[in-house]
Amino acid sequence: MESMELLKQKIKEKGEQVRALKAQKADQSLVDAEVAAIQELKKQLNGITKEDNKSKSKILLKVPKGTRDYNEIEMAVRERVFSTIISVFKRHGAVTIDTPVFELREILTGKYGEESKLIYNLEDQGGEICSLRYDLTVPFARFLAMNGTQSIKRYQIAKVYRRDQPAMTKGRMREFYQCDFDIAGNYDPMIPDSEVIKIMIECLSELDIGKFIIKVNHRKILDGIFEICGVPEENIRPISSAVDKLDKSPWKDVRDEMTNEKGLDPIVADRIGEYVKLKGSKDLLEKLFQDQELCANKNAKSGLDDLVLLFKYLEVFGVLDMISFDLSLARGLDYYTGIIYEAITEHSGPPTLEDGTRVKRKLKKDSDELDETTVGVGSIAAGGRYDKLVGTLVGKTNSDIPCVGVSIGVERVFSILLQKYKPEQVKANEVEVYVIAVGDGLLEDRMKVCAELWNAGIKAEFMYKAKPKLQPQFSMCDRYQIPFAVIIGKDELDIGQVRIKDMRSKEQGVGGGFSVKRSDMVAELKLRLGKP
Repeated sequence: MESMELLKQKIKEKGEQVRALKAQKADQSLVDAEVAAIQELKKQLNGITKEDNKSKSKILLKVPKGTRDYNEIEMAVRERVFSTIISVFKRHGAVTIDTPVFELREILTGKYGEESKLIYNLEDQGGEICSLRYDLTVPFARFLAMNGTQSIKRYQIAKVYRRDQPAMTKGRMREFYQCDFDIAGNYDPMIPDSEVIKIMIECLSELDIGKFIIKVNHRKILDGIFEICGVPEENIRPISSAVDKLDKSPWKDVRDEMTNEKGLDPIVADRIGEYVKLKGSKDLLEKLFQDQELCANKNAKSGLDDLVLLFKYLEVFGVLDMISFDLSLARGLDYYTGIIYEAITEHSGPPTLEDGTRVKRKLKKDSDELDETTVGVGSIAAGGRYDKLVGTLVGKTNSDIPCVGVSIGVERVFSILLQKYKPEQVKANEVEVYVIAVGDGLLEDRMKVCAELWNAGIKAEFMYKAKPKLQPQFSMCDRYQIPFAVIIGKDELDIGQVRIKDMRSKEQGVGGGFSVKRSDMVAELKLRLGKP
């Protein structure tokens, strides 16, 4: 079928021919033939237009892969999550900052190791090559470097973007929120680190997500292990990235990646395996101090000394019993330089075997080797120390600003909480009082009462109908779990009274409640709502 533009051009040309034939007073049969041809062309054009409109009406309504909408119930839960986390961050003296959703590409590249392939690149706009931010940490480091900030305790809650293969049921998305808390500045060892871990524990405890533990390791200990096992220096980060997959994959698969994909000597891989399968607490720390070869390594000894201090401070904070020293924890991002940690929970989702069956897994802190059929619980919060990132951006090692931080995985926390709450248990709005009219609608009187409540700081609503029926007004209170109703009628208003009813009581219908003077209405409601 010819294109729409070509048909329009032919119709135009045929029209000119008809006008020319008429001007030449040509035989009428020739004119009629050309007019008939124009009509046929117009039918074809009309058919294309209808088909085009039909195709436009079939637009697929969906969100892009790896993103999602949230309804009012879900948003109410999410807002509670955010407010809980922010309250903990503020309790520890943090201030908040904001950074752009996209950065110059050169700022982001080379900071995430193998994960750099997941950065969302943007088209060239105005001569600047940009990418969507992958996390909030590198933009924070850029903020420090640009502003010359030497010390700050900051939090930021914002969306980040990753060109990942999404798994929505596991909380892995292409657009998602991160809740970050970081401490930047030169301080004595392990003091900020211990507080950041304490903050992570406070957030997860107050969110009431269930049982969880904090896995802790140290990049210098890992580097020391790789060095004494014989990993070439240029392979340390790639091998570290492979080890980081032990929480999702059995040792056999990780070993195959090391040897087959990354060319590591199988003997070296087996030596690494003897270490990274270990986990425990103080007992494992003591065991590693007895390893003379490991302690002779400068990196490993420095990391072990840090852990001695860290465990001491965590014991002072009363949270050491929630810590698991786990040598399989590696954290794949390149910028970590010291302590690393992540929180895992029974609700993070056990792995699925090839036949689709779910694997049972209990959280342990003992030093038994990892059971290869029970790895795979995802983290819900993670972080660590990154002392060189700011200096890397500036290009001067003497410009380093030591930093340590944690990121709370809001999407996974949200998934856990949604499983706990039934929709009817969640109050999506915050309305405290519904103004109900008995009788003639009393629209303007309802509006006046609502205005009085709003001005007093009380959240209130009324029905947007001039003469609403009574039952639909009461139904609004039930539907939105509104605790109180102010019921007005002409007789009550004439004597300067209103009736207040507690909608959570078992008394149903118009009856119930109690009458108060209109002038005392606000004071009475504030008393019952616990407002000052």
